[in-house]
This record gives sequence, C-alpha cells and structure tokens, in this order.
Amino acid sequence: MSDKPIIDLRAVTKKFGSVEALRSIDATIREGEFFSLLGPSGCGKTTLLRMIAGFDSPTTGTIAIDGEPMAGVPANLRPTNMVFQSYAIFPHLSVADNVGYGLKRKKLTKAEIAAEVEKALAMVDLVGYGNRAAHELSGGQRQRVALARALVMRPKVILLDEPLSALDKKLREQMQVELRQLQKQIGITFILVTHDQEEALIMSDRIAVMFEGQIAQIDSPEGLYRRPASKRVASFIGVMNFLTASARPSEGGLLVKIPALGQIKLDRSAMPKGFDASDVKTVGVRPEMLTILFERTDTAEQEVKGKVLDTSYYGDMTYYTVELPGPDEPVTISMRNTAGRSVLPAGSEVRVGWGSDSLVVFE
Repeated sequence: MSDKPIIDLRAVTKKFGSVEALRSIDATIREGEFFSLLGPSGCGKTTLLRMIAGFDSPTTGTIAIDGEPMAGVPANLRPTNMVFQSYAIFPHLSVADNVGYGLKRKKLTKAEIAAEVEKALAMVDLVGYGNRAAHELSGGQRQRVALARALVMRPKVILLDEPLSALDKKLREQMQVELRQLQKQIGITFILVTHDQEEALIMSDRIAVMFEGQIAQIDSPEGLYRRPASKRVASFIGVMNFLTASARPSEGGLLVKIPALGQIKLDRSAMPKGFDASDVKTVGVRPEMLTILFERTDTAEQEVKGKVLDTSYYGDMTYYTVELPGPDEPVTISMRNTAGRSVLPAGSEVRVGWGSDSLVVFE
C-alpha cells in the first residue's frame, strides 16, 4: 500500500427525491489499500460504491479515480470492476467463458483470451476449472469465479458489494482470509461494502464507519476499536461498557471520576481533540479490558469489588455480567478459559481489575 491516492471523494451528496442518501462525503482511498465501507443497512454505503463504479451519479460533489475526474464517465470506461453480492455468474456458460466474457470487447484473439483467463483462474486458485459448468460450482468457487472475472480486466480498483454474505459461516471465514491474502498479493485497491463488523476488522487496512448517509469515522481497525470517536461508533464496533463519569482539569490532563470504578488521572494526549473537562459525561471500556482477579496474588493498576450476576460459557471464553458500585447497569467482562481456571457461578463476590489505558472518554 502506498500513500498515493487512487480515489478522491469531495463533498459527495446523493438525493433520491426528498431523501438524502449521502451527505457531504469526503474521503481519500489509497493505492493498494483494502478499504471497507461499514455500516447498518440503509446508511448509504452501497450507494457510495455504485457512484464510484459509475452506476449512479452524485447529486453534488466530485469523484476522481487516479487523478481523473469521473463526471460523465460511464461505468464501462472507468478503471474499476465490481463483484456483486449475487456474483452475477452466467449459469449457461463455463467457468472460462464467464471469466473471459468481458475480454471479448477488447478484440483479443481466442488464444490471448484463453491465456488471460488462465492467469486470472490461477490468481483465485481455480486452475483446471475452466471447462467446469458454472452450475456445478460450490458457493465459494462461484465467489472466486466472480472475482477472477473482475481481475481479468486488470482494473485499478475492485469494488466488492457484500460478496461473502451468501456463504455459510465457516466458508465465509475462510474466504475472508483468502480474499485478504489475494489483495496483498496482487496489490490492487479493494473497496468492500459490508455490515459485518468482524469482517471489516479482519480484512481492512482502513474502515469508514457510516451512519445515515455520513461518515462517522475513518481509521485503522485497531484505531476504530481502541479509540472510537463517539459512543455510536463504539457500540457498532464490538461490545463496549458505558459508565457515568465526570472530570475536572488536572496538571497535564484530566482527573476523571467514575462512580463504578473510582478516580483516575488521564493524560490529555488520550483525550479527543478539543475535548474539555466539562465535556466528559461517559467513559467506555471493552469487556476484555476489565479482568477478574481470581487469585489473591493477582494485581492490577486499579481494582474494585463486584458481584457476578450471570455467566455465559463459550468454550474458549466466559462472559460475566458483573455488578459494580454506582448507578450504572452491570458490565460485561470477558475472560479466557485457561487450564485450571473454573467458571465462577452467579453470586460470586469478585475483584475486578482495570487500567487507565483501557478507558475511552465520551460526551
């Protein structure tokens, strides 16, 4: 991945009658990047993807691909290719004919088309499948054929509209890894539309989280998870406990008081830009950032007493619902099940450990 921009979106809006599907979208996507548009249904992510592809035009704003404005450029002349959610494979054609379908417009010879098709099939690990009928393929193989058909056109950008949603859980997880590895191998920019938070975190270099036609935050998967810009982003990306808090200025930072956890000083570098003590109303903490101190010798930066209200056993992990002091709802704490560690029953009195680095402040 380079720092060179491949797609530049500036003040992009889209209206369908009185409905504003996209509102002033600004984003730059880099060459060779795996970039995801993540959000709930109806947030505008597929509309944005279709406008990059050229199937729809923005009401206002500009879209540039590799430095070239795309206003008036039809989809078939853009340096992009799309893999649809349904794959859109022709059932009456063989795998090779499906993959090579778009090359016929380039007036290549049959031998040249066959060579290009073989290269594309090799990229997606389908060597030897060229003569196979499309209807004989599994779901994962159909997904690869659709991807090969896009790759064979040698676009600068591959657009993926929820391409894994029709697969079962195990195959979907396998294809997530394979698709990411393929993108790294060939170095083409991939833009993925998905509503699956885990999928976006696993596959992406950066993610744009969208709500109601706007981008709420663009960041790396780790940045989104560890430092969400708002409670809404935090709630959408994984699970987070929210606790009542207040703050007052302190030398070099803020002194944050949390009824459930106690008081702690946070460095100002950990605060969102422009944040003031009076802005602090809530802190967030992920379930894995709280820990139950099972042994008397176990220690943590900070410690508070709690009571287990419920347990949910998942094999490798146990999720505890724990009541803490203060007015807030019980928190969720996730603990890995290690050898010799028993699952605590409801009613257990526990010590809960936490650290300042685990807290995120919100309004």
